Amino acid sequence: MTIATLFILLFVLMLIGVPVAVALGLSSLVTILFFAQDSLASLSLKLFETSEHYTLLAIPFFILGGTFLTTGGVARRMIRFANACIGHMRGGLAMASVMACMLFAAVSGSSPATVVAVGSIVIAGMQRAGYPLPFAAGVICNAGTLGILIPPSIVMVVYAAATETSVGKLFMAGVIPGIMLGLMLMVAIYLRAHAIKLKTQERATLREVLQSGRDSLWGLLLIVIILGGIYGGVFTPTESAAVACVYAFLVTFFVYRDYKWRDLPHLIHRVVKTVAMVMMLIGFSVGFGYMMALMQIPAKVTMFFLTISENKYVFLLLVNILLLLLGTFMDLAPMLLICTPIFLPVIKTLGIDPVHFGMIMILNLGIGLITPPVGPTLFVGCAVGKVTIEQVSKELWPFYGAMCVALLLVTYIPAISLWLPGLMK
Repeated sequence: MTIATLFILLFVLMLIGVPVAVALGLSSLVTILFFAQDSLASLSLKLFETSEHYTLLAIPFFILGGTFLTTGGVARRMIRFANACIGHMRGGLAMASVMACMLFAAVSGSSPATVVAVGSIVIAGMQRAGYPLPFAAGVICNAGTLGILIPPSIVMVVYAAATETSVGKLFMAGVIPGIMLGLMLMVAIYLRAHAIKLKTQERATLREVLQSGRDSLWGLLLIVIILGGIYGGVFTPTESAAVACVYAFLVTFFVYRDYKWRDLPHLIHRVVKTVAMVMMLIGFSVGFGYMMALMQIPAKVTMFFLTISENKYVFLLLVNILLLLLGTFMDLAPMLLICTPIFLPVIKTLGIDPVHFGMIMILNLGIGLITPPVGPTLFVGCAVGKVTIEQVSKELWPFYGAMCVALLLVTYIPAISLWLPGLMK
């Protein structure tokens, strides 16, 4: 009865339009007050302990640094560099957009930020080059999901805090899957471009390639600073977030000078609102996870999966199916924070590396970001491209195929995720 009450309250509150963070908090509060055999003080203590987690300091720094770069012209320069490299191929402008998303994801850490920063520039450019508008928007929606997979990723920081896993190892684990997914999306674009006979563009000269690369060098250096600093042991992942924030500020205001000082208070205000929402969601989701632990839901789920099969590959297949289904109607953050405490005891029992499982979850969540009816990145991409979800959805199928192939490879070949983290030992 208590378990049913907790989840019924959660979904009812979400269905009537209550924000997810508030729905998590209210359902936990009502359940512990009227149905659970525990005190409100214990729940409050759990929320306080979560807010003191050192790893979570990386979130506001990465959000602020990403905001500086999003508004500071870095995306425009990266797009120009990507287009100079591969824009001459059939479908090259779309593939260059994917490459630009990969580069920008590595400095922003956010899928919506990647879609807005890159999509607001390249969708109109692709349309002028003769690309169908739904196809152009679909490309950016899919490529935008790389923002949660290619480090530094805010989602990885949240997962690390929930599982007490090394953020540095998670960052390294996302490099190869992120590059692999980006290449697979480019292959899907190439095949689709030939099918609909998109026009080609003139090949950029070597001088244009070098000049665009030089112009985007300051943004690209941030990738080297973050990953090189973590991998080289210069600073921790949390410290790297602070370094990235300061570096992004200096590049935006003193190197590129694309942002005005008078706009800085508005930018800080926007970041504070975003950080407040994210931290509220994390705090209340931890309270919700505490309630699930109190009712022994993770232990019961573990027993359920083990009665089906003790084979970890069967378990991973079932998890993929479940997460893909949940991703159609649940947002990324609550699904990550609700499902992780449930699955964590199972993966420990079956001997699955939490870093590997994190990549599986994040890739699943990335697919959920572009899956209607609840696809935040899909909504953002459609809004930027000024096209309907119905029109874009028809263009997504080749990209879904590429993402599902990448998901299967990451799921059943652990070395794709674990090789780079293994070098950190």
